[in-house]
Amino acid sequence: MSETGSASTTDLVILGGGSGGYACALRAAELGLSVVLVEKDKIGGTCLHRGCIPTKALLHAAEVADSARDGAKVGVRSTFDGIDMAGVHSYKDGVVGRLHKGLQSLVASRGITVVDGAGTLEGPGVVRVGDRRYRGRHVVLATGSYARSLPGLELDDRIVTSDGALALDRVPERVVVLGGGVIGVEFASAWRSFGAEVTIVEALPRLVPAEDEFCSTQLSRAFRRRKITTRTGVRFSGATRSGDTVTVSLENGEEIEADLLLVAVGRGPNTTGHGFAEAGVPMVEGHVTVDERLRTGLDGVYAVGDVTPGLQLAHRGFAHGIFVAEEVAGLSPVPPSDDRIPRVTYCDPEIASVGLTEDAARERYPEVHTLTYDLAGNGRSQILQTSGAIKLVQAGPSGSDGPVVGVHMVGSRVGELVGEAQLIYNWEAVPADVAALIHAHPTQSEALGEAHLALAGKPLHTHG
Repeated sequence: MSETGSASTTDLVILGGGSGGYACALRAAELGLSVVLVEKDKIGGTCLHRGCIPTKALLHAAEVADSARDGAKVGVRSTFDGIDMAGVHSYKDGVVGRLHKGLQSLVASRGITVVDGAGTLEGPGVVRVGDRRYRGRHVVLATGSYARSLPGLELDDRIVTSDGALALDRVPERVVVLGGGVIGVEFASAWRSFGAEVTIVEALPRLVPAEDEFCSTQLSRAFRRRKITTRTGVRFSGATRSGDTVTVSLENGEEIEADLLLVAVGRGPNTTGHGFAEAGVPMVEGHVTVDERLRTGLDGVYAVGDVTPGLQLAHRGFAHGIFVAEEVAGLSPVPPSDDRIPRVTYCDPEIASVGLTEDAARERYPEVHTLTYDLAGNGRSQILQTSGAIKLVQAGPSGSDGPVVGVHMVGSRVGELVGEAQLIYNWEAVPADVAALIHAHPTQSEALGEAHLALAGKPLHTHG
């Protein structure tokens, strides 16, 4: 660490303390490297403070609300009396606060120098924060992403992004969610559980369009049963505010009145105002371009997480950060690949997947075979009263020993199954490999085993 003119240079200067930045800092320090971590807000970034953790706490509160409402279905005399948003926030903020405190302690215990402030890249190896400059043999760009809005939309207390939605002090009676991707369907699910009337507007033909079409179909059916209205294949044209009412206009002429409009049209890379382009970092459409080893093309400068093109997932940024730390330390780690990263959407029902969609697999392999196993045949799923299914995508024709190249799951708690699913994909397992494994009974993991038994040509709890 140094001011301009000093001979001292640190091994690694990291710009951004979110999932990618702090993971890189912790691993680098563990490997004996000196680290300066620059963060303008709080260590943990969007994931911990405005994303993954608080939204999943909100969704757990929604699950508890549904359990209270539905107790009679399992013989429990419970009632649902409403949502205390102050109590929900207290619970949510408590989770975030404890995790933040633990993370701060970890960073301090590793001897990492934390610099509070907005950093600017001035060139290879030089980051400026205020009137100080920090020099590093390597620099990592890890400034994350922001919630996008749309031109002409003025955000206020009735037209909000996910940041504003997490701070609401009330449960809206009528909500329009603009965007049917991960963020949109998660908030729609939570608000419906809290008692709101919810309409999702998605310009593309289906919900969660980045997932396999099977997942979209399963989710749409479940949302219809939950009385969540969806408008797919129709574009948003505008919104007007009148008092406490927002009128949302669609290009097909339909107008929807609501108490709240959530703008959930994705997240953009937070690369403006940090000097990246001015310093010569190659960029395309706001993203920092990198090679497979996350090098930017500017000498000694790497980029990780949401600033790079690809999946916008906290655990992707985390993996990127660890990779760069080990790369700088000379360990020659295996480059992370988006295909190998598990994905979970925490709506009700959950969606969990890893590997290729059926369409992507058909583009990559000469022949593809798929199998779908309904959770109706799984004892634990019956106990949980969840519907859903598991779809496997196999490279090769039916009856072949080709590897499983995609696992796609919809149902309550299937996110907990994605650990085994990623092992199946990353080890390039063939159906017989998984069919030979013994899964505990009664668990939902048995459904993965049964699906692979069927794909291996020896179905048990399936007809036909």
